[in-house]
Amino acid sequence: MKSITIVSEDRVGLLADISYILGKAKVNIESVSVDVVGGKAVVVITVKDSKKAAVELQKNNYTVSEENVLVVKLQDRPGELSRITNVLAQDKINIQNVHILSRDGKTTILSVMVDKPRKASKVLEEFLLNKSDFD
Repeated sequence: MKSITIVSEDRVGLLADISYILGKAKVNIESVSVDVVGGKAVVVITVKDSKKAAVELQKNNYTVSEENVLVVKLQDRPGELSRITNVLAQDKINIQNVHILSRDGKTTILSVMVDKPRKASKVLEEFLLNKSDFD
């Protein structure tokens, strides 16, 4: 999966506009996170079809950047997030953001954006979900 980051002036209806554009283009949003810093909204959206999403958003005057994200499956219990973050830290891999995609009481699915995705894929291999797990 890919994560798309949009930085825009913060305004009422911004997320409604972005989600409308993607919905109209039949791009499903897997996760979304919004932060406001100094009057700017930073919207991070995880989607399956990032190319289509980026094109549609750019056609509507949004500036978009795309990043690879790793999707990991952990047991839903205390200490599991610490377990993978420590592995990444030991291998000098910086975490840029983490989103909880789902939890069911037994497992937690996270999207993790890092500065070295290939290296992170190797060290987190046992936790990674494959593309086929989402189809």
